[in-house]
Amino acid sequence: MSGGRDDAGSTDDVSGAPIDFDRLDAIEERFITDDRFTEIERQPEFAPDRVVCRYGPGFYPQQVQNARLEVVCFETGDFSLHYHEEHRDGEFDHRWDRHPSDHNTRDHVHPGPDAPTLGDNTSHPVEWRDVLSMVLREIEDRQRAFWTE
Repeated sequence: MSGGRDDAGSTDDVSGAPIDFDRLDAIEERFITDDRFTEIERQPEFAPDRVVCRYGPGFYPQQVQNARLEVVCFETGDFSLHYHEEHRDGEFDHRWDRHPSDHNTRDHVHPGPDAPTLGDNTSHPVEWRDVLSMVLREIEDRQRAFWTE
């Protein structure tokens, strides 16, 4: 499922499986028209196996300087979605994962604020589109909480 790219067969240390570049293409195409993101980067230098989606500043109070969602998908159906905020006084990280693990079950979450390993075992939806919807809803809940505190 490499889509004929030169990067066919590349793998990620998280899963050990080949990256599903066709799925990343579909995610990029969907998110590029989404107004919540000001920039979509495909395979940036710091994350060559991912789509990186940067949130617009209007979703956050001034203390949040940047926020992004990084998405990596594997041909096995595994994934890792990493939400990251940069604050004036620190960072916030939260990660949703499905991959083989020595520290958790296949489906797990590394909760904010620091996404620790050992994470929390959980169950994610089977369909990748449902996983994305779930993650986006959880991020929206976090964004809303900034304004209701």
